[in-house]
Amino acid sequence: MFTTGAESLLHQAREIQDEELEKFCSRINKLLQKEDFGPDTVDSLQRLFFIVSATKYNRRLEKTCVDLLQSTLCLPTCPEQLQVLCAAILREMSPSDSLTLSCDHTQNNRQLSLVASVLLAQGDRREEVRHVGQHVFKVLESRQPEGPSLRHLLPVLSKVISLAPSSLQEDQTTLFSKRLVDWLRYASIQQGLPHAGGFFSTPRTRQPGPVTEVDGAVATDFFTVLSTAQHFTEDQRLNVQAFSMLRAWLLHSGPEGPGTPDTDDKSELEGSTLSVLSAASTASRLLPPRERLREVAFEYCQRLIEQSNRRALRKGDADLQKACLVEAVLVLDELCRQEPSFLYRTLSCLQALHGRLRGDPAYVRALLPLARFFLNHGEAAAVDSEAIYQHLFTRIPSELFHNPMLAFEFIQFCRDNLHLFSGNLSILKLNFPNLFKACLLLAWNSPPLTSEFVGLLPVLVDASTAVEMLHALLDLPCLTAALDLQLRSLSAPSERPLWDTSLRIPSCMEAFRDPQFQGLFQHLLRTKASGTSERLTPLHQLLQPMASCARVVQCAEAVPILLQVFFLAVTQFADGALISHLALLLLERSDSLYQVPGYEASMHRVLSSQFLALCKLKPSLVVELAKDLLEFVGSVSDVHRRASMVTSVVWAIGEYLAVSYDRRCTAEQINKFFEALEALLFEITQCRPSATLPKCPSQVITVLMTTLTKLASRSQDLIPRVSLFLSKMRTLAQRPAASSVHSEEDTDAVHTRATELLNLLKMPSVAQFVFTPSREVCNPRYHRDTNTALPLALCTVSRLVEKEAGLLPG
Repeated sequence: MFTTGAESLLHQAREIQDEELEKFCSRINKLLQKEDFGPDTVDSLQRLFFIVSATKYNRRLEKTCVDLLQSTLCLPTCPEQLQVLCAAILREMSPSDSLTLSCDHTQNNRQLSLVASVLLAQGDRREEVRHVGQHVFKVLESRQPEGPSLRHLLPVLSKVISLAPSSLQEDQTTLFSKRLVDWLRYASIQQGLPHAGGFFSTPRTRQPGPVTEVDGAVATDFFTVLSTAQHFTEDQRLNVQAFSMLRAWLLHSGPEGPGTPDTDDKSELEGSTLSVLSAASTASRLLPPRERLREVAFEYCQRLIEQSNRRALRKGDADLQKACLVEAVLVLDELCRQEPSFLYRTLSCLQALHGRLRGDPAYVRALLPLARFFLNHGEAAAVDSEAIYQHLFTRIPSELFHNPMLAFEFIQFCRDNLHLFSGNLSILKLNFPNLFKACLLLAWNSPPLTSEFVGLLPVLVDASTAVEMLHALLDLPCLTAALDLQLRSLSAPSERPLWDTSLRIPSCMEAFRDPQFQGLFQHLLRTKASGTSERLTPLHQLLQPMASCARVVQCAEAVPILLQVFFLAVTQFADGALISHLALLLLERSDSLYQVPGYEASMHRVLSSQFLALCKLKPSLVVELAKDLLEFVGSVSDVHRRASMVTSVVWAIGEYLAVSYDRRCTAEQINKFFEALEALLFEITQCRPSATLPKCPSQVITVLMTTLTKLASRSQDLIPRVSLFLSKMRTLAQRPAASSVHSEEDTDAVHTRATELLNLLKMPSVAQFVFTPSREVCNPRYHRDTNTALPLALCTVSRLVEKEAGLLPG
């Protein structure tokens, strides 16, 4: 979210036309040609970078300007700030055919890193990635690992690995593994010297002391990311960078990595011999570079875990402890995957770590990689990890759902590790109410992140949870309001509120604490699937003051998408009984929704389309749910509010209430539905002396007329009643007063439909053929073949009725 000033600057940058940009580039060209490296040049390049980066499309710069930017970037006397700006502008223009940069003529490693960043932004159209990687390795081979500026090259190498991992040769992979071992294990444990110069500098400087731990104690072991000092040496900085890219390098150089040769270089150290050597630090020096790197990485991670148990003196160090702990567990996970001999040395350590962290909310994000470790290796180590999963899925979402980063990582963890839950999917399905809370938090903070949950939802649905999950999805806005109340009730008065303070809801807070409603709130806020459903209508009324809360409205917008995903999944396995249950539930809940602005209308559109989809899957639903459908059409009081749902139900009755779909369909049933729908149509039209078309969507009226005609074609004793009603509707649509209520398009639609239906009823056998076609007629051939197409039959009937009306009965 940008500030108003930032939005204004972005708008101005995007509105700059090409002519203005050319003039501005001409001014920059003059400055660069004069090699004027003063403040004006810096300011101009900053503005140019802002302009070219403010739009999604590439800004075209004239060739002279591009050439000058490249030459300035490679100029030895150019200040570093200008080189950084030139590289940033050229990266924004990439990919481009006008770039002529090369790594071969760079003066130092800092300049090489900037040039390489531009070349890597080009992609790999001319094998730039391989050339950059080879040049970086030449530098690594020619310099000592403690060189003064090698750390500028590590981000470049990391990018090369991600873009083209197969571009590195075997000897280069071995070389870099050796370098990583040196940087990780043998960095200095003495602090660096302060920078010389300054007014208060003295010629005599104290000898630097040892590095310390985060709790202030003197470090007695090797240097790591969590070691602290006032000044760091170059090899200590390389140590930090080496750890930051360690996991990516292990993935690249591991047994299954793209940089691994066909024959694993283990120097005939296999089986138990390798395990014995790995267990001893002295013998580990004899290992080949890759195995040696794994051993050093293991020791490094073990030390980080030990350091994370120390009480940090500064908040920044405490945050760093958490981040390093997460990364250390992920690295150990990868090490155990590559070399099983590490598993038994890691297992007891991580079990103890989980026992220490599970009660500390500050380290809750570290529980996710720990759970992944036990998912990956629990079975191989014969460890029962059920308690770990239960804690993860039960307590974390219910207690810490208000943490946005945790919610995102939690959903992502579930999605990324679905293949590991092969035998434990019941844990996910049983805890779906908790996962919904994490989904709601994603919708609170960033609605686009709901897509992360969309990929997880189909896995949570099965026959045992489908009905309860549908209730939960429909009540998500109400759950949002309840979670908001829970946050308000738990937060201390001094804490910064997480909600809209302008919304005053004392009555809702009183209801939340009222013992009378505790049972309903507990059901709504449950952590696991209960196998039952409660009518939450009382809560809808109690929480109505919160319906306009921004969080509730925002979450309500995500529900239609989730519902469509739910039905797409459930229809893949639902049997007849479940389909009937879901269809009945749609009828019941269509009139029992939390009244969020705009929510009911959008939900009715989704529910109506899904009701029709269920009926298509099981056409006998109309006969099986006859009593419920009759009750539904007989109790519709506000047709305008529920127009889409009423339209779908009425259309389904007309389409599937036929013997061809269910032999249990009787003439008595058809007559009952006819009378109910006739009463509904009469009620919404209410013929009075001043009657005109009702204030009801024309689609509802036309569907009602069509369904009544369909039913009459199947029970021909009803044809006179339908014909009389259709004649009245056609007359009402022709009255001048109709235009005051409906648009001309709507009145024409009602008049046209009534006329068409009346014409069809004049030939009952044709009407039955059109409205209840046999399965052969439904074959696509009848809609493609010009001689047998159904539209041709309808046109023929229309001509007969219009031209020879005098010869037809009635």
